[in-house]
Amino acid sequence: MRFLPPDTLVPTEKRTNRLFLRPLRAADVDLDYDAVMSSAAMLRTWSQSGWPSDDFTRAENLDDLRRHEREHEERVAFTYTVLDPAGTRCLGCVYLTPPVSQALSLCDGAVCAVNVGVWVRTSELAGGLERCLLDCLREWLVEEWGFDCIVFTISEQETRQAGLLVEAGLRLGNRYMLPDGRRRSAYR
Repeated sequence: MRFLPPDTLVPTEKRTNRLFLRPLRAADVDLDYDAVMSSAAMLRTWSQSGWPSDDFTRAENLDDLRRHEREHEERVAFTYTVLDPAGTRCLGCVYLTPPVSQALSLCDGAVCAVNVGVWVRTSELAGGLERCLLDCLREWLVEEWGFDCIVFTISEQETRQAGLLVEAGLRLGNRYMLPDGRRRSAYR
């Protein structure tokens, strides 16, 4: 099983009436930093870590964005910024990575599999943007990327996202612990 065949054209963007997805770049630091810090408490639960700390700096965020941009260029992982339709406000992020070994059993028989992680600004949760993003991703990853196994992985503590995934018809495939002790739930 592969993450992404070498000849795959990586989509440059996806637009809907509610959002605009495009690769996250270091130049997005101000938009991204605003979104991250506006949702810091939610992101700590989402990441099962202390990230972002209350004293997380713009420079630290820039380092993160440079890493994501480099991973995209090297085709080892893909991070997309979720923007408003005009592209002027960051609403969240989408992370596309190879599935971890603990989730591979969910993709038996698949040729190309992806692990998906998403977050949206806390202020956008009540308006249903997270569900809109999930629906958009499920279609986009099959139709434009060609993945035949899509695994959504969330923190075991992330009950809101778990409910959203189940409501969308996905099922909990397994639970596992990462080497650093963080517990994850994988849905397919």
